[in-house]
Amino acid sequence: MRREFAMPDVGEGLTEAEIVSWQVQPGDTVTVNQVICEIETAKAAVELPCPYAGTVGELLARPGETIAVGTPIIAIETEAAGGAAPAGEARAGEAAAPRAGDEGGAKIGEAGADGRIATLVGYGPRPGSVTRRPRRTAQATSPQPADERHSRRLGTDESAVRQVDQGADAGRVPLAKPPVRKLAKDLGVDLRSLAGTGSGGVITRADVEAAAAPAPAQVAAVGGVRREPIRGVRRATAAAMVSSAFTAPHVTEFLAVDVTATMALRDRLRATREYADVKLTPLAFVAKAVCLAAKRTPEVNASWDEAAGEIVYYERVQLGIAAATPRGLIVPKVRDADTLSLRELTGALGELTATARAGKTPPADLVGGTFTITNVGVFGVDTGTPIINPGEAAILAVGAIKPTPWVVDGELAVRTVCQLSLSFDHRLVDGEQGSRFLADVGALLTDPGLALTW
Repeated sequence: MRREFAMPDVGEGLTEAEIVSWQVQPGDTVTVNQVICEIETAKAAVELPCPYAGTVGELLARPGETIAVGTPIIAIETEAAGGAAPAGEARAGEAAAPRAGDEGGAKIGEAGADGRIATLVGYGPRPGSVTRRPRRTAQATSPQPADERHSRRLGTDESAVRQVDQGADAGRVPLAKPPVRKLAKDLGVDLRSLAGTGSGGVITRADVEAAAAPAPAQVAAVGGVRREPIRGVRRATAAAMVSSAFTAPHVTEFLAVDVTATMALRDRLRATREYADVKLTPLAFVAKAVCLAAKRTPEVNASWDEAAGEIVYYERVQLGIAAATPRGLIVPKVRDADTLSLRELTGALGELTATARAGKTPPADLVGGTFTITNVGVFGVDTGTPIINPGEAAILAVGAIKPTPWVVDGELAVRTVCQLSLSFDHRLVDGEQGSRFLADVGALLTDPGLALTW
């Protein structure tokens, strides 16, 4: 029998994902939990496991397409006696019913006992809860052959997107495939102004890009331009930063810190057996100092709940570490960072960074942060004014650590110095609180032994 697997919600509330690549093709034999494709959401890249065992019948989406959660992406032919679905399983395109006595919950893509669809991370939306864009109805409603409907879904048939009557004043809308329409929308190109150069007058990607290109100047410019659709992590980051910048009133303070003693402590610890198998970086000391200082200024580990009219103070620090990856900037979290020793923080940071650079950070690790550190010093930058991660109260930027002329006991000396900058939400943190927190972090990095007195 034919079973269709719909795009799941792999990030607790995401509404769509892009197909990056298929790992299987029609005719391939697949098993349960075999990876069938890689998708990219607004939060991360995720590998999807197969929920059924059988033979791949059809791929219902192409690489590069953005698919709404709940839309079928692959059809699999499975074996069933008499053509009927086994007990507790669903027919093609339907959610599976809960199994009696099932202690382990539903399989990927199937509904559990509470009615939600099991996914890689938690559970997705309840069946039928996916909001879909209303379909436009053409003037002519002649039936379509089954094979044409299938090719329209794959976007491979030239007649997939039909001309729609927009009225006498609007004019005709030429044919264009869904990815091309999306590109035109992103670039601000009116399809009605174009004449398609594709077969049958279909508008191509090249047509849209040519229309969006600036008019040639009188003198030919040297070089060219490259355009990429805004999507995935980059789109999500942009939306979050704009929302934060225009919602939370930002204040940024700066502090230059003599970290000579901390660097000397790092060198001593590196020579011990306990730290022999981990990479002890300055970031681990900063993370530890942040967790200790947050206990003295809990306002920096809080969030503003506008709907409830409340400030939410968190007992534990869910520490976000901004990481640059090939897919863009992401902020994975070290859970309950304030409960970890320096050695444990060091290991957690190393694992977090390696996972992020490999593009394997799970979506669950990208949500639920309470405070963020961004290490701009690794790029040789001294300082900056970071934007607060949405839902948090503050973010600390750590600048480059380098030898600097410094006055010690009235005498000029060369010391190891680092610039810190703290941006905080002035609704949650006032100037006195923000200054005290930043000063505490600086004091701990100047004299690590001070931590023994707190």
